[in-house]
Amino acid sequence: MAVDTIFARASGAGKAGVAVYRLSGPDAHKIFSKLVGKRINNREAAYVAVRDPADGSVSDRGQIIDKGLAILFEGPRSFTGEDVAELSLHGARAVEEALYDALTKLGARPAEAGEFTLRALKNGKLDLAQVEALADLIDSETTLQRKQALGQLDGRLSAVAEGWRKDILSVLAPLEADIDFPDEGDVPAAVAARAGPAIAALKTSLTTFLNQSVSARKIREGVSIAIIGPPNAGKSSLVNALAGSDVAIVSDIAGTTRDIVETRLDLGVVATIADTAGLRGMAGDVIEEEGVKRAKKRAEEADIRVLVIDGGEIVSRETLLAGGVENVPRETLDLLQPGDIIAWNKSDRLSEGQRPEIGHSPYTELDVSAKTGAGMAALVRALTEKAAEGAKTDGPALTRARHIAAVEEALAALTRAEAKIASAPELAAEDARLAARALGKITGAVGVEDVLGEIFSSFCIGK
Repeated sequence: MAVDTIFARASGAGKAGVAVYRLSGPDAHKIFSKLVGKRINNREAAYVAVRDPADGSVSDRGQIIDKGLAILFEGPRSFTGEDVAELSLHGARAVEEALYDALTKLGARPAEAGEFTLRALKNGKLDLAQVEALADLIDSETTLQRKQALGQLDGRLSAVAEGWRKDILSVLAPLEADIDFPDEGDVPAAVAARAGPAIAALKTSLTTFLNQSVSARKIREGVSIAIIGPPNAGKSSLVNALAGSDVAIVSDIAGTTRDIVETRLDLGVVATIADTAGLRGMAGDVIEEEGVKRAKKRAEEADIRVLVIDGGEIVSRETLLAGGVENVPRETLDLLQPGDIIAWNKSDRLSEGQRPEIGHSPYTELDVSAKTGAGMAALVRALTEKAAEGAKTDGPALTRARHIAAVEEALAALTRAEAKIASAPELAAEDARLAARALGKITGAVGVEDVLGEIFSSFCIGK
């Protein structure tokens, strides 16, 4: 099947001082030579004038489209594994349109979303785990996400998965020995002695890796923070203060916030902060009642909860924590988990003696004022610490649900194999093969076509 030569803008869309355009495929260098009228050295930057060879209105070589830098990469030593040409030109719409028109007339076609990376995958330049890491790197918003994605892109996870696969192959050898030499009386016992511990060790390794990857997924996916509390406690004002902009409507009218309002913050880990409806026993109408229901559900699902309380309305902090008070009932306090935060808001309205004394409790308690900003730095520090708890980027990790499903599938197959070693080695061997196949899904060694559509749907055209 013939392979097309494709092109696209590899840098961000829109007007820019410089834009990078990529050309990849069997005719990439031939088309490039027609554009610039010469061949440049492989992997050396050269200043070129790009012309439209089909437009002879100025000279035989055509009208100049733009001038800039060019680099050629001969396959397979290129991103896609094919011949590649990259042009750095001015990022003007007129330049782009003229360049695309010339490339089309010379036989190239526009690339589809993620097509350059797909070719890199098919040509063995990247495996599936590295492709996912590249997508994560492009989408990274925090330093931790960037570091994690770079580690995966370097092949850390791929190397671990390949190590597991080799371990399974070493388990298969004694199992198949029993199948090949069934008349040897001592073989089954020897097989159980060799393969049994190896399978147990591999299961332990997979389980440990699975457990350690929880924090890694939080780095990639972020943490959720629910801001809860009674009406008029200042939840929306607190969210606005954290976000540094008016993302939520603030009003003295109780029940103003009815649906969940979200904003994202960089707390080292990406955090989605949700402003929720005020929690009270008797909702004003069915809409507010639905808002309260959603608020409780979001609080239950969140990684961190921040209970916002108007400090001036609480006569006794001890009474509140012991069993709740009228505007902060026990039902609201029960949404909190140890380590969550209680923000005693509106401290600017209180004198020193009126403030609830903050002492020992299972929660982190802070005296804050969303209006003046007092205590907000301490709140951000507390949220940052809690968001980063257990987060780590050192070493490989299972960062996607697909990776976790593959390891869980392998663990189930190994458990079946472990139970059949002595009685049915041929069945144990088949389960070991299934485990190896499951782990092969991580890198795309098997079953790659089943997930390509989902993975590449998130890629931009130029990648």
